[in-house]
Amino acid sequence: MSDVLEELLQLLRLEAIGVNRFRGQSQDLGFRHLFGGQVLGQSLSAAMQSLPSDGEWWAHSLHAYFVRPGTVTDPIEYEVNVIRDGRTFATRQVTVSQNGKAILTFMCSFQRPEDGFTHQAPMPEVKGPDGVPSQLELARMFRDYFPERVRDIYTADKPIEMRVLDPVNIFNPQKKDPIKYVWMKADAPMGDDWRDHVPMLAYASDFNLIPTALHPHGVSVAQKDMQVASLDHSVWFHRPFRMDEWLLYAIDSPVAYGARGFCRGQIFNQAGELVASVAQEGLMRQQERSA
Repeated sequence: MSDVLEELLQLLRLEAIGVNRFRGQSQDLGFRHLFGGQVLGQSLSAAMQSLPSDGEWWAHSLHAYFVRPGTVTDPIEYEVNVIRDGRTFATRQVTVSQNGKAILTFMCSFQRPEDGFTHQAPMPEVKGPDGVPSQLELARMFRDYFPERVRDIYTADKPIEMRVLDPVNIFNPQKKDPIKYVWMKADAPMGDDWRDHVPMLAYASDFNLIPTALHPHGVSVAQKDMQVASLDHSVWFHRPFRMDEWLLYAIDSPVAYGARGFCRGQIFNQAGELVASVAQEGLMRQQERSA
C-alpha cells in the first residue's frame, strides 16, 4: 500500500475520545477551507464505529449540511447520537464541530443485507480508463500555473487516482455542457474491510461536482473571483464495491440558480453495476473584481 493511501485511511479512521465521541485530524488539499469530502468520510466512519456488533451492516445512505467552513489546521470532533437500532435498519446522527462550533450536521442509515427486486439505469457508454491522463498528470503539466503556496500540494502524489474524460483547462475554461465522466480508484490495493472502502467513497464523492456546474458559464474554481463551496450532500450506497477497482463517476448538473449549482452523480463499477448515487448543491458565486 502506498504511503499516501495509508495516510488517507488513517485520516478517515478517527480516534475514540469517549462513548460515541471521536476526534479526527485535518488535511490541507490546497483549498481555501477544509475539504468537505474529508468531513463526510470521517463522519461516516464515526457512525460506523457506533454500530451494533451483532451481525453484518452495510451503509445505506447519508445526508449532510455544511454549516460553517472548517480550517485545515485544527482537529475535528465527532459526536454520534444513536437514533435507532432496528432489526434491519440502524440510524445515526453525527454532530461535527471544530473549535467548539458546528461545521456539519450529518444523518446516515445502515441496513442488514437482504434480497429484493433489482433494476438500475444503464451505465453510460464512454471510453474506459486506459490511456486517459490522470488529474495529477495534468496538474504536473501545468505546475507553473498554480500559485506558489499550493503548487506542491496540487502536484504531490494522490491516494485516489482520477482520470477525467475531456477535461476542462481550469486556467482557460471554455463553455461546455454540464456533464463530466471521471474514472477513479485508490492508487494501490486495499484490504477487504468495507469500513475502509465506504468512507473513502464518501470522501471521493465530493470531488468534481461543483466544477461540473460551472461548465456552461466558462469559469472555473481556479479563478480568484469565484467563491465555491459545498452546501449539502447526499450519497446512497446501492451495492458492495471496492475503491481499489476502477469506478466511473458520471456527473451532470441539471440546474443552477440563485448562486447555487445542483449536481447529480452515478457511480458504476466496470461490470456496469450502479453502486452509488450522489446529489449535491453548492455555492458558485462570482464576486465583483476590485478596480
